Amino acid sequence: MILWIRARRVLPVLVPCLLAFLLVITAGRQENVLLPGLSGGRNRVQLVHLAPLIITSALTYCLNQKLAEAELTTVRRIRLLDAALSTTVVALAASVSCLVASLTHTDLLYEVGRNTVFLAGVMLIAGALHPQAATLAPVAWVFTVMFAGYRDYDRPWMWAVTLHPAHIVVTASFCLVVFTTGLAVGHRSPRSS
Repeated sequence: MILWIRARRVLPVLVPCLLAFLLVITAGRQENVLLPGLSGGRNRVQLVHLAPLIITSALTYCLNQKLAEAELTTVRRIRLLDAALSTTVVALAASVSCLVASLTHTDLLYEVGRNTVFLAGVMLIAGALHPQAATLAPVAWVFTVMFAGYRDYDRPWMWAVTLHPAHIVVTASFCLVVFTTGLAVGHRSPRSS
């Protein structure tokens, strides 16, 4: 277990990234910028919508730190440990954003927690398709949504789930389904790949 934690670089990578995530959502919760939209209008983008990328990038890095030969012969279930790591990190990030949202009365931070769950699921699914796509997929999703996610000013398209308000239960349920699917397909056993 200690070798797995060291090999995945959990402490030196994930702990500072979780602290950076906390700093970004706390300091940048009121900041927004107007960007040109591809549909002709202007899009108001909250800077905290970029915060989940800190978590997904760090998690991708940690999950890709493998000792292939050792993991092929191990008795421990590496797949389950990786799934537990993903679930723990995402749950911790979502909990932190919800806690900060409740303390600061900023509903936008509930969206950040939900978006972290969704983008982690996208990352896990993309990583199952092609390992190098795991980092790119959440970043591509966020930037696509930033530039093409709005129909009009403050009216996101249905597919732009990361822009939906926090109170929409269907969007939150969809994000959980994407994350669960990512856990199911994203962590292949070293023996089966």
